[in-house]
Amino acid sequence: MRVEAGRTAARLRLVGIERTFANANVPAFRLHDVTLDVAQRECLVVLGPSGSGKTTLLRIIAGLEKPGAGRVYLDDVDVTGLVPERRGAGVVFAEDALFPHLTAYENIAYGVPRTERARVRAAAERMRVDAFLERRIDGLSGGERQRVALARALASQPAILLLDEPLARLDAPLRLALRLELASLLRAGGYTTVLVTHDQSEAMALGDRIAVMCDGRIEQIGTPRDLYERPANVFVAGFVGVPAMSIVPAAAFANVAPPGVATIGLRADAVRASSDGDVAAIVCAVEDLGSEAFAYYETVGGRIAGTVTGALPAIGERVALQIDRSKIHAFDASGVRMDVVARV
Repeated sequence: MRVEAGRTAARLRLVGIERTFANANVPAFRLHDVTLDVAQRECLVVLGPSGSGKTTLLRIIAGLEKPGAGRVYLDDVDVTGLVPERRGAGVVFAEDALFPHLTAYENIAYGVPRTERARVRAAAERMRVDAFLERRIDGLSGGERQRVALARALASQPAILLLDEPLARLDAPLRLALRLELASLLRAGGYTTVLVTHDQSEAMALGDRIAVMCDGRIEQIGTPRDLYERPANVFVAGFVGVPAMSIVPAAAFANVAPPGVATIGLRADAVRASSDGDVAAIVCAVEDLGSEAFAYYETVGGRIAGTVTGALPAIGERVALQIDRSKIHAFDASGVRMDVVARV
């Protein structure tokens, strides 16, 4: 049994995936009952901090690791026991994993039948590496090598495309340029894609949906806007968004009334300095990013971020903050979102 490359994009289903690591050199770690459903031609981004389990999950999908429990399906085919080369997956890692002594063409063509070498040229053109196909990999830049790695994955005509931090080792300008190209490629190419990253900007730009992971669990799955506007818990609220949502004790703000609210979350656009504000604060840091600016304030409830319009405040300046009541997020004592309207 195998899932053939060259077929249409597959639907991916993970059911109850478990994986446990524990030895003297590695802290105990576990994937907890991970269940996902990725539609044909959808790009699902798995987003989380280092050590959250996202790469382990991708390696299980690819067949590079076996789950302790649970099943992996491509369409209706159970591929849990299949070796990687029988899954029809194209895989790209943060490290390009190319053969340095071979040319770009030879790397892209690796595993492609000679009768179908037209796919090599097509993939090279798509990733804009066709101008240096005869150059050896060890003579290419980091960005060029990663383009070759992506072209090799595309040339296999994968049933599913698996990308593990594919832009992580590139410098910022190159990472942005390739991210824009990758977004266009994924949408135009009709690939079923699972992309792993710790970079929320990358996740928001590339994902049709995002699965946020922490400590081996899926905390929330939704569109980028779902995660930003309705985070399921305190972890998602603090991990998604720049600046991060400020999480402060509800008790520190005297006018917060809804019962059971333990903490409130504030996006920067909900907070601004104002002469008619009623929350006392001291400016402790300022970030001027050119197109926008943020100030960080110390309050009785802790540090919160706010958007700055007009002149930048001075460090140490005492100000009054106005909170937009319609933008307050409420969380219970366990950190779970509450659908109540907090009042400040």
